Parts: sequence; structure tokens; C-alpha cells
Amino acid sequence: MPLRDPASTGGQARAIPALLDDAVRLHGDRPAIHFLGRRYSYRELGALVDRAAAGFAEQGVTRGVRVGLCLPNMPAFVICYFAVLKAGGTVVNFNPLYAPRELQHQVEDSGISLMVTTDLAAIYPKVLAQLGRGALTRLVICPMAEMLPPLKGLLFPLLKRRDLARIPADERHIQFRHLTRRAGTLTPPAIDPETDLATLQYTGGTTGLSKGAMLTHANIVANAEQIFDRLPDPRMGEERVLAVLPLFHVFGMTVAMNLGVRIAAEIILVPRFDVEGTIEVIERQRPTLFPGVPTIYTAINHALEKRSADLTSLRCCISGGAPLPGEVRRRFEALSGCHLCEGYGLSESSPVVCCNPFDGGARDGSIGRPLIGTRVEIRDLNDPGRICGPHEKGELCVRGPQVMQGYWNRPEETSASFIDGALRTGDVGYADEDGFYFIVDRIKDMILCSGYNVYPRVIEEALYQHPAVAEAVVIGVPDDYRGSAPKAFVVLKQPLDAPEAALHEFLKDYISPIEMPRQIQICESLPKTPVGKLSKKELQEGERKLRENPASGHEGAP
Repeated sequence: MPLRDPASTGGQARAIPALLDDAVRLHGDRPAIHFLGRRYSYRELGALVDRAAAGFAEQGVTRGVRVGLCLPNMPAFVICYFAVLKAGGTVVNFNPLYAPRELQHQVEDSGISLMVTTDLAAIYPKVLAQLGRGALTRLVICPMAEMLPPLKGLLFPLLKRRDLARIPADERHIQFRHLTRRAGTLTPPAIDPETDLATLQYTGGTTGLSKGAMLTHANIVANAEQIFDRLPDPRMGEERVLAVLPLFHVFGMTVAMNLGVRIAAEIILVPRFDVEGTIEVIERQRPTLFPGVPTIYTAINHALEKRSADLTSLRCCISGGAPLPGEVRRRFEALSGCHLCEGYGLSESSPVVCCNPFDGGARDGSIGRPLIGTRVEIRDLNDPGRICGPHEKGELCVRGPQVMQGYWNRPEETSASFIDGALRTGDVGYADEDGFYFIVDRIKDMILCSGYNVYPRVIEEALYQHPAVAEAVVIGVPDDYRGSAPKAFVVLKQPLDAPEAALHEFLKDYISPIEMPRQIQICESLPKTPVGKLSKKELQEGERKLRENPASGHEGAP
């Protein structure tokens, strides 16, 4: 694959830690991570990764052993990610915002025996509750204070005492400082990049049941190289990547972290998105690359309607996870002077498949052209064996070196997700005469909410846990900020005081904040198909009519 790759090894597939080894060797004195005022050089990062890899090996991590990471954006994520891979293990990314039931399913399904987390009270208790489930027996604890500059690190436990959990001193808990206490003397095991799994990236697919996309070292490195190939004149060792996207998300993992290391960039880690804080970071730290989702750029646009800010350091911005409105793109480009390019991908493709050009040739509504080495096929919805021509709508199917090996322990679903060797995306679209692709509809019921996959079935099942709920249906509705948001329609068995508030409170223990319905509408009955199934189609049509004519008072449900 003829990628623009000065550090390539003749096109031979490489393991992910080789990206870091190259950065340490060629740019060791350059800054690698900036986190709330603390900087790590590439040489320091490489040494910490080597020490952590040796520590993981002492804990039994070797080729094929799966290790969970349940962390916000902090240096420990980058260190432990590369260290687990260098020890031969497989990283299983966990969303720290998951509800306990979601964590439990992923812990048991992945078979992890070791989980890395932090001492924040919002995260640690949920992870602690998983000890003893499946094969999970030990936790590695990365205290937030140890990641901060010295003075902030001393003050953090005093000023943020309520935000910290108490960590027991027992054999089930391993402190990060103990994991990295010895010099890195590990002899890394031989890794086959083409077959050894680097990550299990969990995604709901078409059913809402979370399953692990098996991504090899070669898949992920290929995608980093493909994106590198698209960058306009990348300046090795000089770029700064703003990592607002969570690294546990496949978009942040590849485009912010792995690509950042590939170009020896300084990765500016932001623990959570806050629009004013993000604007301040841009002005103060002067990032040059900024991957994000449309809601982030929308929030920045809205904030800068009230005040000015200097965003001129930005050179490249890529938007993914949800459709990017043309008005949002144009407004952000006017504010920053930087091209904002929409891309497209999915967890099963590491994730990027297509991207618009960075030279100003982006087309509104288009996801761009396929990355180098990638082939996108539009297959007829009624005759999947037929490849459609320009402007014919069909299912997008993908071939390329970034495409997953399949779903973990799910051979039937793996088989169903491919056709003639091409990955079925579940998205309907078309290509124009110039090779630009457009998404026009979704086969899946999945709701894209701020770039995250939200599955109606998960919310519906949680609602059914409430004793007063008789029927529940969840659909996606347009949302000015998040792109789409879930809306629930509920029939009650018995009256509830303030039912919408009561059900929202009940759901907090079952679903994550991103899955929380924007609205819960209480209905006398719900529409049904002739065979008695609840009809989402009629609800969606009712919502459409309400948006078109708000004065009519038409509701989504009868």
C-alpha cells in the first residue's frame, strides 16, 4: 500500500508499540503529553511505558491476555494502552460513564482478568463492583493526583476530597506507582500484527447487544497511516493534537492518540469536554490538529457568538461520529481559518473509512472519498450481489486493511456482518461521479447521539424494569446540539406522581447519561402493527409531522 510513510519498513505490517518506539527514537526530547499543566517528553513516556509493560508482565499479562482500561483522558491511559500492547496483551476499552449493568456485560463477555482504572469517586465504585465477576480479580489504580504537576498533585487530595474514593490496601488492588516501580527490562513477546488482537472495541451493532470488534495491530496501524496520508504537510515532532474526544472511543483512540504518536505530536489531554475550557485550551496551548464530533464544533460556534477567541493555531480539524451540518462547518471555518473536514467510520473499521479533503474541497452532506487502500461498495438493498452505479442508493460495504477480523466469540454475527468479504455497515448511501460518498439513511435503529451509538433496545429494557411501566418504545429525534437524541413513549400500568421526572430518576441506575431520553412522553396507548408489534414507524411519522407543523399540536403517539 503506497502510503506516504518516511518511517515505513517497506510496507510490512507493524505492531502498535512500534509507533511509539519510532517517536522516542526520532523525537525523544519533544513533548508527548500535556495534561493540566504537566508535560511528558517522548523519552519520558517511552520509559514509563517500558516500566509499565514489565509491571503488567509480572501480573501475568502476555500474548493474548485481555486487560480492561476504564479511564478518562489522562496520561495513565496512554501509558497503560501502549504498555499492555508491548507486553503482548489485548486492550479492552471501557466507557467510564457506563452504568453498572453495561460494565458487567462487557467484563464477563471479554474475559478480562485485570482492569486499569482511577480513584475518582464517579468511576471507581462501579469498577470495584465488578471484581469477582467473570475472570476479573485485580484492579490497577491510577490516582489522579499522581498525573498532575507536583504542586497540583499535593493539593488535589485536599481540595477534591469529595471527588476521590478510598482505595483498600489489599492484594486485589495494585497501585500504578508499584506497577512502574522497576526499570523496564521486559523482552517483548513476538507479535504477529496481522493476527494478534490489539483491542476489543465494544459496539452494539444492529441488535443493541454490546459485542467486541476484534481489531488487530495491523488494522489500527493501517488506519493511523491512512489518516496520516491525508494530512496536509504533517510536521513531524511539531504538531499539537487536542484530545477532547475520549481515548476509550475508537475515534479518539485512533485519530487523537495513535495518529498523534505516529507524527510525534504533543497530545493535549482534556479529561472532559467543557466549551469554555476547551476554547481556553486552544488559545493557551495552541493545538494544530483537532478531531471532534459535530456537537463540539456547534458548541464552540455558539460560545463565540458572545465573545471572540483566537483559534488560528488550528491547521486540520476532522469531524466524525455524526453528520456535520454545512452551516456548522462554514461557521467554524470562518472563526478558525481552518478547514473542518467531515469523515465517516465505524468501530469495525478502526474506525475511519472516508474523509473529505483538507484543501477546501469538502462537499456539504458528503462523507468524502475512501482512504487510500480502502474500497467502498454500494450494494443493492434488494439484490446485495449487485454493485450500484453513481447516485444509486444501496448499503455501504467496506474493504480495506483497517476492517476488523470479526466479533469476539460471535461467529454467526461475524458471518452476517460480511458479504463477499466486504464489511456491511448497515448504512444506506450513494456515490457521485467524482467518487464522493453520501449517507442518506440508516438501516439500524441505532441513534447517533453526540457521536456515540445509542441503542433504543437498551433504554426500552431499562424502562421495563420499572414496575409501573406497561409498554415502552424509544426512537431517535433530531436535536440541535447532539444531532439526534432518544425520546421514549411509555404506557403506565398505574399512575405515578410526576411520571417523567420519576422515570428519568429511575433510569440513572440503568443507563449512561448519553443514553438518557431527552423526553419521556406518557401515552394512553401505543401504535401497533397488524401482528401486534409496537410500531416505531408510526411514532417517527408523528414526530415528523409535529416538527413540520408545531402549531398543530400533533403528538408522536396517539
